[in-house]
Amino acid sequence: MNFTYFIFFVVIVIGTLVITHWAAERSRTAHQFYVASGSLSGMQNGMAIAGDFISAASFLGITGLIALYGYDGFLYATGFLISYVILLLLIVEPVHRLGTYSVADVITARFPGNRMRAAVAISGICISVLYMIPQLVASGLLIRLLLGVDFRVAVCIIGVLMTVYVAFGGMLATSWVQIIKTVLLMAGTLLVVFILLSWVNWDVFGLINEAVKQSPHEELYFHPGNLFTHPVEKVSLTLTLILGTSGLPHILIRFLTVKNAKEAWVSAMSASWIIGLFYIMTLILGVGTIALVGSETLIQADASGNLAALLLAETVGGDFLIAFVMAVAFATIIAVVTGLIFAATSSFAHDIYYHLWKKKKVEEKKQLQVARIVAVAIGILSILLSIEMEESNVAFLVSITFAIAASTLFPLLILTFYWKRFNRVGAYTTLLSGFLISILLVVSGPEGIGFLPLSNPGILSIPAGFAGGVIGSFAGKRDDKSYEELFLKLYGDKQEAVSHD
Repeated sequence: MNFTYFIFFVVIVIGTLVITHWAAERSRTAHQFYVASGSLSGMQNGMAIAGDFISAASFLGITGLIALYGYDGFLYATGFLISYVILLLLIVEPVHRLGTYSVADVITARFPGNRMRAAVAISGICISVLYMIPQLVASGLLIRLLLGVDFRVAVCIIGVLMTVYVAFGGMLATSWVQIIKTVLLMAGTLLVVFILLSWVNWDVFGLINEAVKQSPHEELYFHPGNLFTHPVEKVSLTLTLILGTSGLPHILIRFLTVKNAKEAWVSAMSASWIIGLFYIMTLILGVGTIALVGSETLIQADASGNLAALLLAETVGGDFLIAFVMAVAFATIIAVVTGLIFAATSSFAHDIYYHLWKKKKVEEKKQLQVARIVAVAIGILSILLSIEMEESNVAFLVSITFAIAASTLFPLLILTFYWKRFNRVGAYTTLLSGFLISILLVVSGPEGIGFLPLSNPGILSIPAGFAGGVIGSFAGKRDDKSYEELFLKLYGDKQEAVSHD
């Protein structure tokens, strides 16, 4: 165990625990616990969204994929970034106006009822848990390198810490952990970029030429086809990443923590700028890694490329810089996993326990107690699902989660907000068809039984989700009244709702 690494680790843990203690004193009501009483400004919430969204897969996995595969690796970054345009234009304002504490609140604004709430809540919980797996895998690799402990022990350490943050601090602690993480991440990444460029005397073209020489793909390093040999695979991945963000519960509920729709819009705009700048820096880091570290060293350290950013920091800055980068990566994992555990916890405690089980007849103190118990249970479940995934590339695992989110909650939200003919039956068939087709294609793909050659199923599963909604809507009874009532809730004026239609 390197003492410098350990000190950075301890500082991050103590700092986040202090934030959690501070937030726990201010999370004594459901409104405070679930949405921080709507107290965040648009800029603060935008930083928290960026902290929630820029995951360990981005910082570790994408940097590695760019280093190993060049052009194809950067497709992940561009897909993640463009996704915020869709989110900003189509999703942000309706979610803020209709939601209270969860995504199920948004959907039941048009289709009220316990069954609908349960279907949406269960979908959200499944997506959140699946997304937690690659984050915990990345955390296990990082803590193993940082503290020299076994991968399984490392996953347990990070899982326990995340559960404590959510159970005691609620959304307020989650938000401020994410904000601080964003500051550390942007500052740390920028520092490594500057040191890297100074290392090569700011000769960017020389760095690029060296990357081409060191890459196993040589002159084809900046050409498509190194990772995805078929154009359909590229289209499928890009489509999945662009649309998947709008179906991630832990991102959607972030727009409920501001006081009005304008602040929600500012949140999305500021998050987009932060995320865009970050992915530009990952491109530089990926190219720098293959140029200075070399493909053989990178693959020998970790064939999936997850340690690329750390190996680069070690090369250009030694122990102190790699310790700082590890601390940043650790803070990244803390922020994202905390957000995911919170999203799953709020869905279960608010939607299933409070609405379905207790029919809103439960004391607030008891509701918060159950939320904290659920946080512990979800944390344990995520740890158990993650401990055997050591050899998987975290960016690929994230893309699978995005496929499910893009095929279920995204079409459900779009059809709910923008299609008058959409009805309750269509909502159920959207979720069911999107989820089943996604799982079937993943199991049949190269990472499963190998029956199908398609690694990214979005090009088939996303249309399946929409098709399921369309077929179900025409099979069910037409209900235009629900659409009109929805727009009255959104705009507050019947004439405006009619003209919008």
